[in-house]
Amino acid sequence: MEDFKIIIATNNNKKIEEIKNIFSNFQIYSLADFNINIDITEDAETFEENALKKAKSIAKITKKLCLADDSGICIDALNGFPGVKTKRWMEGTDKERNIAIIEKMKNIPKEKRQVHFVTAIAIADENISNVVTHTIDGYIAKEPRGNNGFGFDEIFELSNGRTLAELSTDEKNSISSRKIALEKIKKYLNF
Repeated sequence: MEDFKIIIATNNNKKIEEIKNIFSNFQIYSLADFNINIDITEDAETFEENALKKAKSIAKITKKLCLADDSGICIDALNGFPGVKTKRWMEGTDKERNIAIIEKMKNIPKEKRQVHFVTAIAIADENISNVVTHTIDGYIAKEPRGNNGFGFDEIFELSNGRTLAELSTDEKNSISSRKIALEKIKKYLNF
């Protein structure tokens, strides 16, 4: 796979590192590696549509195979909020958004704090396009916990009581919706 290149439609270093670990036998490049500084508006109604839009847009610019994702959390007690707007529903850092979500959930008992982490991964070039999804289920924690993660990992509590940010990298990768969706994409590509 020395000459097999995939451009990841992100400049998020933590996301790139996670994808490189999973696609360890591929040459993985970020947008910065190709001097691309573009922010593709994620204005679709679904995670799948946003991921495909990003992959197709970058593939069109680079003429190379591009992988893109869109992911977020959907909280049952808040009618699926924040959903596709997980990263954009309020200005601020991940930690500030997480604290705001906990505040919205403060009077809701654990049995009604269900949340779903949805990841859509799209792959596209000039000839192909495909998108796959995977979801893991959990609960919104009462407070942020853990240091091994990003995004909402510190407030996404699994049924075992640990947050995603409290897991080791290997433990997280074994259940990661991003990893499982990436494995589905690898299967689609026959690698």
